[in-house]
Amino acid sequence: MTTADNARILRAEEVTGLVAEIPAGHRHLRTTLTLADGTSLTLQESTIAAMVRAYTAVKTGPITTRVVMRGRMIAERKPGYAEWQLLEE
Repeated sequence: MTTADNARILRAEEVTGLVAEIPAGHRHLRTTLTLADGTSLTLQESTIAAMVRAYTAVKTGPITTRVVMRGRMIAERKPGYAEWQLLEE
């Protein structure tokens, strides 16, 4: 489904498969959604982690109804973390 502002909303019935795995030779999770139209979307672990943080904040927070995150470069970070991260505003 596409909305007036050209954003796509995936309905549950449009997702026909999901694979979460750590590919051979990699250290981080990749999650691939397969859609009914045959396309697939692969998300890196950091993207899924940001989505889980946002989901948890909204679903469990007593007054939180919205979380906004923006991608930005992080020069100083923990070992193994990517330079580009989605962080809460």
